[in-house]
Amino acid sequence: MTTTRTIGPLHFEDLDPKRFEDLVRQLAYKFKPWRRLEATGRSGSDDGFDARGYEIVAKETQPSASADEGETVEEESTFSEGIDDRLWLIQCKRERSIGPKALVKYLDDTVLGPEEKLYGLVFTAACDFSKKARDDFARRCREMELAEWHLWGKAELEDRLFRPENDHLLFAYFGVSLTIRRRSQRAELRARLVMKRKASRILKDQSRESLLLRSPDASDYPNAGNLAEFRKSPLWVVRPYRGMSHDGLKFCVQRYFAYLSDDGKSWDAAMAVNDARSQIHEDPWLGSDRHDEKRQAIYEFWSKIPEMNQAWFEVVGVVPFEDVLDIDDLGDEYFQAPHVYVPFASGTRGPFKRFIAEVGSIGRWDRRSYYPEQIQDGRIAHFPADLRAPHPDSE
Repeated sequence: MTTTRTIGPLHFEDLDPKRFEDLVRQLAYKFKPWRRLEATGRSGSDDGFDARGYEIVAKETQPSASADEGETVEEESTFSEGIDDRLWLIQCKRERSIGPKALVKYLDDTVLGPEEKLYGLVFTAACDFSKKARDDFARRCREMELAEWHLWGKAELEDRLFRPENDHLLFAYFGVSLTIRRRSQRAELRARLVMKRKASRILKDQSRESLLLRSPDASDYPNAGNLAEFRKSPLWVVRPYRGMSHDGLKFCVQRYFAYLSDDGKSWDAAMAVNDARSQIHEDPWLGSDRHDEKRQAIYEFWSKIPEMNQAWFEVVGVVPFEDVLDIDDLGDEYFQAPHVYVPFASGTRGPFKRFIAEVGSIGRWDRRSYYPEQIQDGRIAHFPADLRAPHPDSE
């Protein structure tokens, strides 16, 4: 199953109370066309409210007579000087939960001046509200004869923060930027596609040829030093190239003479010799250990298997396009084929992020393949025991 990467919940409750008020007020700047939006909560004496806003109300002027007889013109809308502004109050509560009773009590504690007429209310909190709390809130607002009311819980605040126009607030308060993330994704995708095209161009004639996979940290190249230690955690390897998959470059890591039954699900492989290991002239570091006598014994046994049951068992490693740092198509005097530069993990896994195992028949007709998820899936004992077991020095 593919894991989808998402942004975790925003922790409004971790903000300082004053910073939470600042965030809500800044989210409200584009909520209405304000003449003024005052941070009343900053003074400490706020009558229970943390911001007070005056919404500008546009007024249409009456038609007036033109200087020319018989003509009238419509004057453009103008804004009054403030006498018709609508009063809004914004209250912020950085609490983990607020029940219906507590929510209504906050409204009952509203304090207005003798000449103030409240038009709208925005109540915000760092928690989610139940349906009953929302219903009771709406009922009490109607009783208070408010024209508009809005309840912004955690979900509503996140919705507003994830809008493109508020991306700067999302980054300032929580260190997350969807714009920066999209730019990063675009750059990563562009680099991935550039490398995919480059690999297709350079390696198009290299299918089934051996290439050198080389770590940029391989400062000792081409000197492997102690081969026994080098095998435990190599920083460069020679592997036959198997073309491209949807997500990267494929290389044959292991290749064995195999048997595939008529049902296409039962199989066996002679794993005493890894035939993916190159000849000494191709791989001057690991190619000399070929076990030729055992390979000959395997071949003699395998050649007596009916042709329709003869097969190869291959394990293919995939190097993701995004991991390929560069491709040197010239090579050098030690390995003249292309060098693929890619980070190596510690151990024998090397540069590969995933592996594909396949048992495929070699017959010209009725080609069959089986893909075991585990090495023992469907495996039976067909080869002699001494040929089935991996050699201690093989990979």
